[in-house]
Amino acid sequence: MNHSPIDKMAIAIAAAVMLVSAVPISVRADPFPPLNSPASDQQVPGKFIWADLFTNSPDAAAAFYTGVFGWTAAPVEQKDKSYIIMSNNGHPVAGIVQRSAASTKTEGVWVGYISVIKAKATLKLVEPAGGTLHAKARKFPQRGIQAIFTDSEGAVAGVLQSSSGDPADTEPTPGDWNWFELYSLKPQAAANFYHQVIGYDSTPDTRSEKSGHMLLSSGGQARAGIAPLPASPDSRAGWLGFVRVDDIDAVVAKATTLGGAVAVQPRAAALGSRFAVITDPTGGAVGLVQYVDNANPATRP
Repeated sequence: MNHSPIDKMAIAIAAAVMLVSAVPISVRADPFPPLNSPASDQQVPGKFIWADLFTNSPDAAAAFYTGVFGWTAAPVEQKDKSYIIMSNNGHPVAGIVQRSAASTKTEGVWVGYISVIKAKATLKLVEPAGGTLHAKARKFPQRGIQAIFTDSEGAVAGVLQSSSGDPADTEPTPGDWNWFELYSLKPQAAANFYHQVIGYDSTPDTRSEKSGHMLLSSGGQARAGIAPLPASPDSRAGWLGFVRVDDIDAVVAKATTLGGAVAVQPRAAALGSRFAVITDPTGGAVGLVQYVDNANPATRP
């Protein structure tokens, strides 16, 4: 079966995301910087507010992302495992996790975390909806309560109940996570799962020229998308996070000079946007978005 470049990208990215299912999550509950500073009681359920890269080479990954996005890296002291906090313009946006020595996986994998009001209550909904709990809820000082699960198709996602409130629900700036897309073999079933577990509302994505694309919304605002995967033995459901950039061509060029690769070259997308997909030297896949008209899809009608 022949696939378009986008379909091939979706298959490759989704397969890479699935690698995290074999990664033991065993970071110690040491102090982490709060997600929101100063702390507030603001909560934005359904918003992706954090992401972790699980990799065998955290230092190499940190060097790559500081060079590509201008993020700063700050290691957190731990007894037996590396954890690096990555910040954008002074606010934490991601972590880089040293994989367990028992893991045989070699490629890096990103996992995005969705804001929830009560993490433990949310996790009780995972298995009845057809998912599996991958890493049980754990409380981390200043960070909050977080956990990782796989959905009804095996795609990996996290939940996070922030102890300092959620970041402001405003348009992401360059270097921030701008969007998350779920590549799914069964988009409607996936939408049903996330409605049951997270409370998302789902609607057709009228911005897409292809049928089957959906938006997941909470609080009246789009938070993520679902894109259908072609039926193929290579197809595996998975999430892909996108970082907003000012100049997508410059970022792609810089990524290649720093040891990364380009999975999807920059190309036009809906509503004046451009997107691309890169992989870091450890194999972690990240989407890039440039909004030519300075607009964020989450705020569009």
